[in-house]
Amino acid sequence: MPPSIWSGTIGFGLVNVPVKVVSATKNKDVRFNQLEEGTNSRIRYRKVSDSTGEEVSNENIVKGYEVSPGQYVVVADDEMKALAPKSSRTIEIEDFVELDQIDPVYFDNPYYLAPDADAVKPYKLLVEAMTQLRKVAIGRLVMRSKESLVAIRPVDGVLCLETMRYADEVLPTEGVVPDTDAGAPTAKELEMAEQLIEALASDFEPDKYSDQYRDQLLDLIQRKAAGEEVVAEPTVEDKGKVLDLMAALEASLQRAGRSDEGDEELPPAADAPKKKAAKATKKRTRKSA
Repeated sequence: MPPSIWSGTIGFGLVNVPVKVVSATKNKDVRFNQLEEGTNSRIRYRKVSDSTGEEVSNENIVKGYEVSPGQYVVVADDEMKALAPKSSRTIEIEDFVELDQIDPVYFDNPYYLAPDADAVKPYKLLVEAMTQLRKVAIGRLVMRSKESLVAIRPVDGVLCLETMRYADEVLPTEGVVPDTDAGAPTAKELEMAEQLIEALASDFEPDKYSDQYRDQLLDLIQRKAAGEEVVAEPTVEDKGKVLDLMAALEASLQRAGRSDEGDEELPPAADAPKKKAAKATKKRTRKSA
């Protein structure tokens, strides 16, 4: 089990469950150090004053909040400590809510809550009750001198704690979609889009997905470490094609193995407009005959 980063209790009503907070995820980003070309010497950074250009020692560095360009309000460490949330060893549950009511945009970082050996029974009781009722607990946690809003939910028989963003940290959706004169999707376009989604629907299997860029990058590093000379292939930028929306939907459905025209083969996206025109010409020819 990962090392504990916080220990305390979950409190709901008069019931207290001693728990430890442990990491639920592991960052596997490939990290690089900056080196001097030719010597491979590490590049180090110094804290330098803008006005003098000289290095400043840590004891002469203070915190300042920029209130206007170039104007700062200096806040001392003891002033910040006086305002810091009081340390607490209890996650006091304030509400139980439906998981579906919480938009995933509010979730931040996940952790597991591990029970003490003598608290397994009340821990399992809370897990089972929340699972049966499909409820999520909302509370507050003070960890590393910071108070966080948290959601606690059952996952595979354990409690998962998610730190959450506050409402004023989530940006509004206004302005995300450009205000244009583009018309609303037609009923036919919506129907075909729904068919495409249904054709691609499946159960979520986490092991099915992997970080392909990271895998390729680690493979490159291993090959170079083994002395292999690697020549980078030129990157060809995909210009992309502007397709007719209906043609793109038809081609996508064909690729997914679905068609609303029975066994008739759907045309590729690029040829769809031409074949539609050919079909229209044939119909006109039959009518004139």
